[in-house]
Amino acid sequence: MTIRIALADDHPIVLDGLEQLFLLEGDFTVVARCRDGETTLAALRELRPDVLVLDVRMPRGDGIEVLATIQREELPTRVLVLTAAVDDEQVVALLRHGAHGLVLKETAPDRLVAAVRHVHAGGQELDPALVTRAVENLVRRDRAVREVARLLTPREREIVRMVSSGMRNRALADQLGISEGTVKIHLHRIYEKLQVAGRLELVLFAQKHHLD
Repeated sequence: MTIRIALADDHPIVLDGLEQLFLLEGDFTVVARCRDGETTLAALRELRPDVLVLDVRMPRGDGIEVLATIQREELPTRVLVLTAAVDDEQVVALLRHGAHGLVLKETAPDRLVAAVRHVHAGGQELDPALVTRAVENLVRRDRAVREVARLLTPREREIVRMVSSGMRNRALADQLGISEGTVKIHLHRIYEKLQVAGRLELVLFAQKHHLD
């Protein structure tokens, strides 16, 4: 059985290498080479390949957007994501939008070919280190957010978000309907609870713990 595959990567040299790799195998036919999200989706709609080997970072629609559209339009192509690097939130987003495989570009060529065959056969090919790390880190982050949230009152959390957006004390006071002196009291309590030295540290803390 011939496996019809499409390749999507914005680097021509990567596309050339992938095409040559699969053409060396007797059971693959490369039906499309795409360098951005829009042409990838157009190829999938027209050609209906069996498997798409997809990069995450592409212009005119990245890998996550492509996967989301495939999922929404219920296109039949199975997708193996091949990327040089991916962060924890991207891993979760890729899996949520239906990626059937996720491997790094540093993977050995024969391992990549085997992964595509496995995905074509209906399996999942997920790099266990990537997935485990992403899940563990997101669990730790969510736990940290909950712990910080318990320290602050709803009004204090609202003020943290407003400060993180760049609002100054006078604008905070006007929007909240309180005095500027009361805003300063709230900020002083927030600094003490979170053990930060001032406004800049508060913004950095909020960004790190996703409170902004």
